[in-house]
Amino acid sequence: MKKHICDVLVVGSGAGGLASAVSAAHRRLDVLVVEKEPVFGGTTARSGGWMWIPCNAPAKRAGVEDTPEKARTYLEHEAGEHFDAARVDAFLEAGPKAVEFFEEKTALQFDLGPTFADYHPDAPGGMPGGRSIVARPFDGREIKDEIKRLRPPLAEITFLGMMIGSGKELLHFFRVTKSPISAFYVAKLFLKFLRDMAFYGRPMRLMNGNALVGRLAKSCFDMNVPIWTRAAVKELLRDESGKVTGAIVDTAEGRVEIEAKKGVVLAAGGFPQDAVRRKELFPHAPSGHEHVSPAPPGNTGDGLRLGSAAGASIKDKLPNDAAWVPVSRPPKRDGTLGVFPHFVDRSKPGVIAVTRSGKRFVNEADSYHDFCQAMMKTCTTEGGEICAYFIADHKTLRTYGLGFVKPSPVPYRNHIRSGYLFQGRTLSDLAEQIGADSAQLERTVATFNEHARKGEDPEFHKGSTSYNRSLGDPEHGPNPCVAPVEKGPFYAVKLVIGDLGTFAGLRCDENARVLGDDGQPIGGLYAAGNDALSIMGGNYPGGGITLGPAVTFGYIAARHMSGGNS
Repeated sequence: MKKHICDVLVVGSGAGGLASAVSAAHRRLDVLVVEKEPVFGGTTARSGGWMWIPCNAPAKRAGVEDTPEKARTYLEHEAGEHFDAARVDAFLEAGPKAVEFFEEKTALQFDLGPTFADYHPDAPGGMPGGRSIVARPFDGREIKDEIKRLRPPLAEITFLGMMIGSGKELLHFFRVTKSPISAFYVAKLFLKFLRDMAFYGRPMRLMNGNALVGRLAKSCFDMNVPIWTRAAVKELLRDESGKVTGAIVDTAEGRVEIEAKKGVVLAAGGFPQDAVRRKELFPHAPSGHEHVSPAPPGNTGDGLRLGSAAGASIKDKLPNDAAWVPVSRPPKRDGTLGVFPHFVDRSKPGVIAVTRSGKRFVNEADSYHDFCQAMMKTCTTEGGEICAYFIADHKTLRTYGLGFVKPSPVPYRNHIRSGYLFQGRTLSDLAEQIGADSAQLERTVATFNEHARKGEDPEFHKGSTSYNRSLGDPEHGPNPCVAPVEKGPFYAVKLVIGDLGTFAGLRCDENARVLGDDGQPIGGLYAAGNDALSIMGGNYPGGGITLGPAVTFGYIAARHMSGGNS
């Protein structure tokens, strides 16, 4: 068996793994990243790429007033009895330092989401914006041929494969038929996209999570950190004391024994594609297969299994063991079903959600995590399949789109033919197609419309928070999230439960060291990203609460392995 010696072995190539690698390499440690799939980037490359890090440098430069104490109050409120003071304090202390490090020493640069509000902005310590940052757009040509190994974005949230940034850029796409400025902006981006596809076979203007991975990967390559793909870790190696000393890795050239003198970082992406663990932990998936995830197929819980075999403790008794998001299933040309996560359309005016009872059950503009919790609770009470439907009229569909259906001028009838989009001449017709109570649906819409014409929603208060409004239509008044559903034909899209990553994971201390059943650190073993137990206590406080801690604890792990404290 071949042998490879390094200081740090990183298992997984998402944000947590690559942040660990870059931070360790900067501290003059010899680092190797191994990834079992043929491409690197993990779930991060498919994600929106946002990172929730309070008191970050971009926010300070923009004049955002925030304090670690205020953020701590918010996290304590959100996590409740699962609040881990030591790890939260470590995150709040190291997060801003990590941002400054990456900005000053690496290719990773950030943009602020100034109006990207916390998901519960009115809770103690909540903020109307300033805690979420995103990687600046990146030219994929900067990593040269390595771009071929970068995982592409989730196809369902692109436009014909073109990545679209959130915020102002997304607004230009919604206004493309209304504003000459927006039309010019979109046309320019689309021409660049066509050029890239002609010359490179993929878009080179990387956005969102693809930009985050691209920038971290460039930083790795600049510091001569290799990323082995098609390299699956089969087992961790330990010495007589139980300290983790390396791993056995399957590669295309055969098995390799890796000796890691400083430590191994588990950052393999959690367990969203592990049907066995989903069956154990997801109440809406009694067989493990009812759940649908946009995560890559390789995220099957390897990190948790490797850690457990080395004596690690796993905590899986959280209020929610994953970050829920409603998803729909657009059919693909090959006959399989895609996965479309609903981030934006929930907040648009003229969109409501109902179960098959025909009743609304939630403020649709609340966070996707809260939306799904309400959906599970309501459907469990009503009985039957755990699903819901977005309802919209023709004007809303063509103005904002609905799920995978794009707004005007993009054609939409093909989605009716595929069965993804339901269409009814009347609400009663639509109810019959989706199996809903038609009389109740008509009553629900009539009651909603009575108040919606005035921009009000007394039942669920859609549009009542800064987070709600941040994803509404700023040009629609008086409430950017509320409009009546009144002019047919009417449309529906079916929703089921998906996830944006798992929360349950390996217990860790404030230095990212994995803990054993006795509560003591396992020598040489660290975790970052979704392999580590979430510090959010099973809740979802804001945009980027997975990637923010992933990047931060990757930085913390490297700092501890190098013997540093800053």
